[in-house]
Order: sequence, then C-alpha cells, then structure tokens
Amino acid sequence: MNRRDLLKLSMASTAGTLIASSAHAQQACTSDGTPAQFTPKKSADAKPQENDIEKFPKCPYCGMDRKMFHHSRMLIQFSDDLPDGTCSLHCASISLAVNIDREPKAMWVGDNASADLIKPLVNVDKATFLIGSQIKGVMTKRSKVAYSTDEAAKAAMAANGGELGNFDKALLAAYTDMAQDASMIRKMRAERQKHMMHKG
Repeated sequence: MNRRDLLKLSMASTAGTLIASSAHAQQACTSDGTPAQFTPKKSADAKPQENDIEKFPKCPYCGMDRKMFHHSRMLIQFSDDLPDGTCSLHCASISLAVNIDREPKAMWVGDNASADLIKPLVNVDKATFLIGSQIKGVMTKRSKVAYSTDEAAKAAMAANGGELGNFDKALLAAYTDMAQDASMIRKMRAERQKHMMHKG
C-alpha cells in the first residue's frame, strides 16, 4: 500500500476522531463544511525547513510549542509550497488526513540522533523510527521517535525496547493509535482545566 492510499484509508477510518481533534481550528474558520477549512494558514514557502521553529512556533492542531517539542516536531510542505508545522507525528497525521487533496512534497521530523540542544530536521524518507519504546511519546501513548541513522536508532532500541520502521510504518502506527490517543489527550486536558479552575 502506498502512502497516498494509506492516507485515504486512514481518512475514512478515523474521520470522527480527526474532526474532534481539530475542532478548535474549525470554530474559527469561515468556510466550515468545505475542504478549504483545513488549508494550512501560513503563506507558501519554498524552503520552510529553514528556521522552521521561528516560522511555525505553535502547532495549529493542538497549540503546543514546537520549540519545547523540537525533538518530535514535524514539518509538511505540500506541492503548492504551503507549509504545515506540527508538534508531533500525531498532529502531522491529522494534517495529512484532512488535507487529503493536497499532495505532500516533502516532510521533515526532529532528528534524535543529533546531540544539538535543538534537534535539526531530517527528511522522513531518510529517517528510521523507533516505535513503541519506553521513550515518552508526544501526543501519543506509543512513542514514535525519529533518527537520521540506523546506528542511533538501534542504540536507542537496545536501551529502550520497541521496534524499528520507516516513516510509512510510523504513520500507520499513528493512525492505528489515533482513537486511543485522542481519548487520552481529552482526559489530560480536562484534568488540567479542572486543576486550573480549582487553583484559580
């Protein structure tokens, strides 16, 4: 199954969850009920990967700080050069599904093989993902962590368990986990809101 077929299948099977997960974005949209409501809001950029955190500081699907989650952040560039910078594979999978009629031109993810304070980006086609290890996930219970080298990915697997795979395998895992992860995120946000109300 190729990547575009995978996205179409995932769109059909997780539509309800995706709509709920991106409800906050839809509320502010004036074109609800049309595919245009999901169009990335940033201007076309031929080189979105350059200074991506400064250009796209917040994830448009959950509002999380991409600098804080630099190690898990993703960046999608569609064929018309519209960019979509997200905090994680979870939110990138939402973008790919709701923008089903837009062809991805390139995709990048934080490179955990790097020792840099802020992880650089690596093209997803050149990354090896460690799936389901003990490493804490971002927006997901089952983590999917990217490495630019097989050696770094294997070392992480030896230390933390899990299994290795390419981006398509990690993306399939993200869609498989979507319903459970969305439920987990709702509960966490409800608990946080309840805590803030009591605190205030």
